[in-house]
Amino acid sequence: MTSAAPGEAGFHITVEPSGRHFDAHADETILAAGIRQGIGLPYGCKDGACGSCKCKKLSGEVTLRLHQSKALSAEEEAAGYVLTCCATARSDVVLESRQVTDANAFPIRKMPVRVQSIVKKSHDVVMLRLQLPAGEPLQFHAGQYIEFILRDGTRRSYSMANAPHTLGEPGTGIELHIRHLPGGKFTDHVFGAMKEKEILRIEGPYGSFFLRDDSPKPIVLLASGTGFAPIKALLEHMKFKGIDRPATLYWGGRRPEDLYMDDWVRSALVEMPNLRYVPVISNAVPEDNWHGRTGFVHRAVMEDFEDLSGHQVYACGAPIVVDSAKQDYVAQRGLPEDEFFADAFTTEADKALP
Repeated sequence: MTSAAPGEAGFHITVEPSGRHFDAHADETILAAGIRQGIGLPYGCKDGACGSCKCKKLSGEVTLRLHQSKALSAEEEAAGYVLTCCATARSDVVLESRQVTDANAFPIRKMPVRVQSIVKKSHDVVMLRLQLPAGEPLQFHAGQYIEFILRDGTRRSYSMANAPHTLGEPGTGIELHIRHLPGGKFTDHVFGAMKEKEILRIEGPYGSFFLRDDSPKPIVLLASGTGFAPIKALLEHMKFKGIDRPATLYWGGRRPEDLYMDDWVRSALVEMPNLRYVPVISNAVPEDNWHGRTGFVHRAVMEDFEDLSGHQVYACGAPIVVDSAKQDYVAQRGLPEDEFFADAFTTEADKALP
């Protein structure tokens, strides 16, 4: 392949084995170029912190911007791996990413939304519902996220906790589960001054965390804390579409109250006979009167499954949980690396880590 001169078209990017291709300007990241042209590249934080967009560079030259070593180690970089959210092309490039299919990506749109309701679900989690503009539906895959555009231009990302079909139900807007991070620019406002009918600006949908409907494999759903939000959307989608693949949900929290929609899950079990539910608590105290599973939620999966080679795993929550799960399930339980789908909830504090 010959290199194209940087200019209006920039460089040519090909993704194998799907054969999808697009052009990237010399001054934009490969990920940004892919999103702009509707190519379903995997990604999470878009900031070099989570590693979700990591893929193998088969040929070509790129420049990598600053990123965290936990997202891409020096050894991985030497082996030819890149983070597309930090990589700019310096020639035509061929990448390998088995997550890229004809992902029928939906258009990314900016729009105003109105705060419909704010409901406290636990001491540090609220359910926020957002009303979309009349006549402007938002198309998305269950499990994707939106970004709030704050007044100073900074952004905050939150997964949508409901499936797209629910937006057709009267009075149903976008559902978000927001945990309070004291000192957080956005969450301090949500838990403080925010009122119903307030107008906010959002952009989306973003993310490659959604159910791969074309697989017959049984599913492990792994959530920590508010990582349950996109998992809930996946479950709603499965029920709506009549997807009856065996699925086991592992939801972890420090204390029982962290499983802030436990009742919702238990009602879903009645309607989804192929769904199992394993709540796991890591820091129970005597007054919790907890008699269920204890310990780290990603380890509970390993206690129950000796072999994950025939499964798909969808993991969402704290980066430490998601990263540990991927490493251990692939290395110790035989999970194919390309059957692990994740959305790590990377906070601004996580991004600031060295």
